[in-house]
Amino acid sequence: MQYKSLENGFKVSVTSFGCMSLKSASTENDSLINTAINNGINLFDTADLYDKGDNEILLGKALKNKRKDVFISTKVGNRWRLDGSGWDWCPRKEYILTAVDESLRRLGTDYIDLYLLHGGTIDDPIDEIIEAFERLVDSGKIRSYGLSSIRPNVIREYVNRSNITAVMTQYSLLDRRPEEATLKLLQDNNIGVLARGTVASGLLAGKAAAPYVGLSEEQVTAIQNGLNTNIQSGSTAAETALRYVIDNPAITTAVVGIRTSQQLTDALTAANAAPLTDAQRSILASIWEGNIYAEHR
Repeated sequence: MQYKSLENGFKVSVTSFGCMSLKSASTENDSLINTAINNGINLFDTADLYDKGDNEILLGKALKNKRKDVFISTKVGNRWRLDGSGWDWCPRKEYILTAVDESLRRLGTDYIDLYLLHGGTIDDPIDEIIEAFERLVDSGKIRSYGLSSIRPNVIREYVNRSNITAVMTQYSLLDRRPEEATLKLLQDNNIGVLARGTVASGLLAGKAAAPYVGLSEEQVTAIQNGLNTNIQSGSTAAETALRYVIDNPAITTAVVGIRTSQQLTDALTAANAAPLTDAQRSILASIWEGNIYAEHR
């Protein structure tokens, strides 16, 4: 397993375990998580929003006797309605300061390694949010904080105004918007990047073409064909797509959504593969010109 360091000293595996797709009723969860840990994955990402908090519960139970060996990332900011009909955005200090206690209870731990604001807009009370996170760091309930966002204008505000350790953002060969707008900014400020959506909902792992982030089905097909033509020897499309993300120097870890043993195998194989050379990565980048953010710039 290869590792990269966050500014706070965390040494994080280059692929990490996205828990969102795990379901409480599954009997495979513990096996998948144990196999991941045994093979060097040490960051597990969840959120209080996922499965109405049950995702945090199942992760906490699976990690009960391994807590000191792993890092947990969870998220806050979306509050479920009491009737369970949906959720509302609630970026208020009072909510963040109370929601953390519920996440700690569900996870069965007394600290969270990385606490992420789960979204955010430019109109949020940003200083108030930062104050809440700083208070949680001071209290020891969290070790560091950041945000999960695909909005460059929001990301810039937190870079300029806070002590964020990391940003989670969507990034893949099919969604290269961060290359144009945010990755250099974060790298220049020593802020880690947790890349999600790295195989683009399976479109870079063998799934049939479909429209994706402004790309037509025909455009996605062309990019898939380009990837398949340039799969590294002994590799798969998913593994090559993951290496494209991992080997960007701004990226700390690729958060791979894992629900099946094949998805875990892809994550582990990619993490242990030789890095792409500059020439190999340039060939993949040349498959298409990339895209840019149209909004929230």
